[in-house]
Amino acid sequence: MPAIPSSRPSGWMLMLLATAQLIIALDATIVFVALPQIGSHLGFSAQQLQWVVSAYTVAFGGFLLLGGRATDLLGKRRMYRVGQSLYALSSLAAVLGGSALLLVLARAVQGVGGALLFPATLALINTHYAQGPQRNRAFAVWSAASAAGLALGALLGGVLTQWWGWEAVFLVNVPLAGGCALAARYWIPADGERSRGRSFDVSGALTVTVGGTLLVFALVQGPEWGWTAPATLGCMLLALALLGLFAWIEHRGRDPLMPLRLLGYRELRMAMVLTAVFMSSFGVQYYFLALYYQQVYGYSVLQAGLAFLPATLVCTLGIWLAERALVKIGLRNTLVSGQLAGALGIALVCLALPTGVGFWSLLPGIFILSLGQGMTWTAMWVAAGLGVKPGEQGVAAGMASTTQQIGGALGLAVLVSLANAGGATGAAQAQGIELALWWSAGIALVGALVALRLRSSRPGPVLEAA
Repeated sequence: MPAIPSSRPSGWMLMLLATAQLIIALDATIVFVALPQIGSHLGFSAQQLQWVVSAYTVAFGGFLLLGGRATDLLGKRRMYRVGQSLYALSSLAAVLGGSALLLVLARAVQGVGGALLFPATLALINTHYAQGPQRNRAFAVWSAASAAGLALGALLGGVLTQWWGWEAVFLVNVPLAGGCALAARYWIPADGERSRGRSFDVSGALTVTVGGTLLVFALVQGPEWGWTAPATLGCMLLALALLGLFAWIEHRGRDPLMPLRLLGYRELRMAMVLTAVFMSSFGVQYYFLALYYQQVYGYSVLQAGLAFLPATLVCTLGIWLAERALVKIGLRNTLVSGQLAGALGIALVCLALPTGVGFWSLLPGIFILSLGQGMTWTAMWVAAGLGVKPGEQGVAAGMASTTQQIGGALGLAVLVSLANAGGATGAAQAQGIELALWWSAGIALVGALVALRLRSSRPGPVLEAA
């Protein structure tokens, strides 16, 4: 049965949920432009510097299912507050630590905070907002905050680093996340009694957390180590063995961490695939376009950040369209439309990039691409929660977000390898980025074909899970 809202949620609660998503998205991108200054101040080598980014991704992806379980067992508001507190404290530690190792460890703790916060936020929306227009509106606001965080991360990171130094990109989290953790006590409804007779499934939690962390770690390191290097293959094989053991434990367990019967929900299965496809197509554009703007067009860091502002505004329009399309044309048609718009938009950007005309020639493609991004992002998370019981919303969110992180890590690693295969000259780099973006357009097209497999739903406020 769909989740039943316990009471009418307030606008303040929605603001806290949207701010959580803003922080999660912001922390994934805000450090990019600060990396050179961080490296010089803390003595990172060129090889080690990537871990300022990767530590966050690896921890986030590895702990998501455990975060979903904690949300279901310990309480949604409680895990929201714990996740925000971890963001605030680890951000402060990143500045005060004074060493490369402590900064990387602080970024990993930020990732754990995100892994607790993300499922809690999704579960709160799916539990407290009635299925239909009310929930669609909540997801629209939540999605707009995510789009703003991703697109504004590079711009805000550039401004903060230029004016106050690299420490500012971390310190901004302290009052923001800390304030949300305090306000949640008053603006998010209290959790009910904890579930009796349920456990954390320690063996399942250990195997999936270590296996998931190793898998994301191997995908992040693969391009640098080499895909056939012993270290890469060893991490991959160990990760797959642990994940296989996790599936066996879950199949036999009395109260499993991830009930395999949840895979019986068609919308959740499709959402898990679509979140991976989304990050391998829409998600990689920020990385490659930021490189192209600076390396080929010669933009400054601030100019490159400003170049993403139109995408942010149009993506918000796509989210607004998704809210209405979910009611008018149904979930499947909304997802197919969003993925097709993404494939077309990326293709138009690819055609315009090498013309030499500059940023203005990219705007038609960016407009269509960003519309599709907003529509797809909103609809795929609506799909992930359909029909799932309130007490299992956290783990369902964790399942869909885990595939999102794995898809993003794998897609970026493969496409970066493809982009760098032609050499290090300026022309080769430009052609490599263009080729990678063409492939991402193809991945978005595959996403449209996957979305077609969703059951057709009649327009209206209620969409049942299979």
